[in-house]
Amino acid sequence: MDSEKFIIYQLLPRLFGNTNGHCVPDGSYKVNGSGKFKDISAPVLYELKKLSVSHIWLTGVIRHSTEGDPSVKGKAGSPYAIKDYYDVNPYLSSIPSKRMKEFEDLLKRIHKCSLRVLMDFVPNHVSCDYKSLFPPFTDDNYYHGRIHDYDWTDTVKLNYSSQSTWEKMKDILLYWCSKGADGFRCDMVELVTVDFWNWCIPLIKEEYPGTIFIAEIYQPSNYHLYIEKGHFDYLYDKSGFYDHLRKIASYQIPASSLSGVWQSIGDLQPKMLNFLENHDEQRVSSPFFMGKASKSLALLYTSLFFNTAPFMIYFGQEFGEKGMDEEGFSGIDGRTSIYDFWSVSSIRRWLSGLTEGDSTKYLTLEENETYFIYRKLLSQAVTIPAVKRGKTFDLEYANPKSDYFNPDTDFAFLRYGAGELYLCVANFSQDDRLIKVQIPPHAFEYFQIEGYPSDYSVRVKVNSFSGIFQKL
Repeated sequence: MDSEKFIIYQLLPRLFGNTNGHCVPDGSYKVNGSGKFKDISAPVLYELKKLSVSHIWLTGVIRHSTEGDPSVKGKAGSPYAIKDYYDVNPYLSSIPSKRMKEFEDLLKRIHKCSLRVLMDFVPNHVSCDYKSLFPPFTDDNYYHGRIHDYDWTDTVKLNYSSQSTWEKMKDILLYWCSKGADGFRCDMVELVTVDFWNWCIPLIKEEYPGTIFIAEIYQPSNYHLYIEKGHFDYLYDKSGFYDHLRKIASYQIPASSLSGVWQSIGDLQPKMLNFLENHDEQRVSSPFFMGKASKSLALLYTSLFFNTAPFMIYFGQEFGEKGMDEEGFSGIDGRTSIYDFWSVSSIRRWLSGLTEGDSTKYLTLEENETYFIYRKLLSQAVTIPAVKRGKTFDLEYANPKSDYFNPDTDFAFLRYGAGELYLCVANFSQDDRLIKVQIPPHAFEYFQIEGYPSDYSVRVKVNSFSGIFQKL
């Protein structure tokens, strides 16, 4: 699967299934309680499959500190301040004493729907009040027993100069694999020595072949190290594709600069994980980013279709969720709070409609339009061979600035596979435009295609902030 595109759906169960709330006189919505494991039901999972999702990343499942614990953030606490690596959060269960059974049942439902499960693995730090039903950490496992640096005042850094820390981390991974986890998104891997990953990941895969490891990583200079020595399957491409797309969308850099990002990654491109949202980033449709879903489509076309790398969406992104509710700890900043018991408006209404037999019933017109665009494009990404496992040819170098092409705002490339050739053009400008794309002879030579004229160009109409993907 390392050279074949697939779709990951990240969801935070505490927020995802939370429909426990009520309207108050000022018209706002107050949330009571939390989403539960049971809310991620078979009907919900089958609806997610309509988005061509193959992997569900369950964020915030392993037990973490909550209100009342020392230094906790918000009322629900950070999913990354782990209190017990061998437990799940009691608030996610209908009957807290049976929480592990309820979680195991969820994994069975997910697998029955032919989906795979990814979980968070937080190796670098634990909460300040870490406790466990299993053997606890010893003093030797902590880095001088100090509160972690940065702004992570709710955590203590672990000590990887201790071999017992390595053994415990391996045991934790094996424990969750035994429960049914198919892979792990590993938090802040660069803060843990690569020697640990070099030792641990092969041992896990020896016992559980096919387990996927995704690294949250931010230094492109470390990409090769964590793939080749660290044995990770995929890496966040936050500092590459994501950051550059944000700058292109805000006109800080030209669209053509993305070519250099792609070239710098080279043969690691299929190992990247592309995304426009996750729990750390601002919602792409929020006023802090693009402002509305219809203005984010140029980014979607580019990030989704440019390579064979897997693509991830964050729950609510498929509806154009703006992350603008009045949310606890994080305030109004275009993000969805991960520190409180909250509810995501579009997801809440989508679930309400689903219970009545029509998941789109309570969505707005704009949300419905965005949803069906996502369904269409995600389906194309995993069913068209040219995108799923094909080759890419960047056309920016062959299209200098002209009356019909602007490298500052236009980005064009080809995808080829199974004898089919596709053109993708993204328009990052504020105007609907007729764009003429020149395709050089070298492109056909690269794909080993015959029958096209040496002077070949295509004219396409591309709406503002949008894109086209069409077969040639």
